[in-house]
Amino acid sequence: MERALPMAAGAAAVFGLVLPLFAGEAGTVSTWSETGVLVFALAVLVMAGENLLGVVAQGKGVSGASWFQGPSGDMIIAVIAHFGAWVLLSALGGHSGEAAGGFWALFIAAWLTGWLFVQRLANRKFASKAVQRLAGIAIPLLFGVWVLIAWQALVTGFGVPKVLLPAPSEIWVRLIHGFPTPLWPDFRQTFLKAVLIGYGLGCGSGFLVALLVVRVDFLRRGLLPVGNLVSALPIVGVAPIMVMWFGFDWQSKAAVVIIMTFFPMLVNTVAGLAASDHMQRDLMRTYAASHWQTLVKLRLPQALPFIFNALKINSTLALIGAIVAEFFGTPTVGMGFRISTEVGRMNVDMVWAEIAVAALAGSLFYGLMTLLERVFTFWHPSFRT
Repeated sequence: MERALPMAAGAAAVFGLVLPLFAGEAGTVSTWSETGVLVFALAVLVMAGENLLGVVAQGKGVSGASWFQGPSGDMIIAVIAHFGAWVLLSALGGHSGEAAGGFWALFIAAWLTGWLFVQRLANRKFASKAVQRLAGIAIPLLFGVWVLIAWQALVTGFGVPKVLLPAPSEIWVRLIHGFPTPLWPDFRQTFLKAVLIGYGLGCGSGFLVALLVVRVDFLRRGLLPVGNLVSALPIVGVAPIMVMWFGFDWQSKAAVVIIMTFFPMLVNTVAGLAASDHMQRDLMRTYAASHWQTLVKLRLPQALPFIFNALKINSTLALIGAIVAEFFGTPTVGMGFRISTEVGRMNVDMVWAEIAVAALAGSLFYGLMTLLERVFTFWHPSFRT
């Protein structure tokens, strides 16, 4: 694959040099008239040519130095890929909806070059564990950056109307102009109040009830089937009822979050507390351990992977539940309220800005739960390297 990607990028660069870059009412623009784009196309051709010479030399059993091998070669490839994306998007800014075959061919060349860099980074083994971790973090970040680059190129190149799908650059502008208002008050109302409070109460109460369920067989037989029934209730049916009970402020949204997070925590904790086998529990009895000693020293450590699994699931469910609940009654603040009102006003860039804030908050919240899981369950086989 590492040999095929440069060749494919080189072939795309050739098409980019031959085909027109932009075509509009004012005429066509060729790659040769755009200096930055031309430099990128020639750099890709050099990379492809060097790769071809390497393949030929390898076939003849001859080895030689290469500009594009090793860590320095990876950095050169990364510079070529991101320089190409930058000059292409810069040139596209003045030709919205006029992208022609040459532009798309060169964009494919930039994408393939970026793919080559990410693949090499994924395959490279570093001596330092810290550098290896940084490389593991950089790979999904680079993939996300190239998704945004492709989004920007497709929306601008095809002239997609803003009301259908705004470009990432427009969403970024809205994000910058949306702080501190209205994005921060919306985030505080939805996430810091409804989500965090509801998440803490829902997960905490689910955990405490699970401790009672494993102790009292009646609760296990009677409560779990009811829990499965309640967890299947649709949010759109529960949210209006919670608004009627607890009012329009964040308390009703927190109540929806509690309902959504209680039973996943209950079910997972009960399953985790039952994960220890009979031989382990019999061994604790031979040591004259009480119920609470067995719970703390055996059953809870065995249940930690299940508990953190519920915490991770609930970290995303809580945010979804709070935002959806705000569609059914809320003060003039909140992420769900802002999304519903701005859609009606055709301010789609603000809608996407709220979505971006929610996605970032949810991802960081999930990442925090994952980090805590690694700290408390470091002994688990899934974390052994």
